[in-house]
Amino acid sequence: MNDMGAYFTYYLTGFIMIPVFLFAAICQWKVNIAFNKYSRVKGSRGMTGADAAYQLLKINGITDVRIRRVTGKLTDRYNPNTKEICLSEAVFSSTSVAAIGIACHEAGHACQHAEGYFPLKIRNAVIPATRIGSWLGVPLAVFGMLLYSDTLIYIGLVLYAAVALFQLITLPVEFNASRRALNTIEANGFLDANEFQGAKSVLTAAALTYVAALTSALATLYRLVLIVYRKR
Repeated sequence: MNDMGAYFTYYLTGFIMIPVFLFAAICQWKVNIAFNKYSRVKGSRGMTGADAAYQLLKINGITDVRIRRVTGKLTDRYNPNTKEICLSEAVFSSTSVAAIGIACHEAGHACQHAEGYFPLKIRNAVIPATRIGSWLGVPLAVFGMLLYSDTLIYIGLVLYAAVALFQLITLPVEFNASRRALNTIEANGFLDANEFQGAKSVLTAAALTYVAALTSALATLYRLVLIVYRKR
């Protein structure tokens, strides 16, 4: 197959992405539904998201991590460079079941960082390549098809493979952070039994978005590999 044919094949295989996009949309919808539902359910202990994150850190002997409020919805994250747990306005001061689950999840990442959790180290190591790959991987491969350049196609393929690798490594990192959060919540009575199930539902829904991101990355990588294979 010539390069122009490969170019058209890439776009004709776009149908592969339709179920992927639908799956991603459903996952995001489930996150929003779960968050909105359990944001209205208040924890019986009166603990805020910031309180829960602080207590989880304290239980694990971590004293050098700052907890701060940030703007936006579902913008919660742990920054390993500044050792900060950033909690959104809907989580930081909220006493809801959703807030406690999310805050403890982010604190779980802080625990991973403190103990040198190996998958987290790998993920952090590939972040630079992932950023380049997400920006240039597909465009380079497409330009390579248009310019009849195998070199550009292969460079684009390798760069985008880093994106897929990042999404793959992200799964155990996120699942482990949620498991740490839920174990701590249950063992230390942050929530009662019924409330605990709500927090679990929120974190389970959130985990599916990472599965969707991996599925999308693998589908895109498959399309690029298919082009390389068909060119032979």
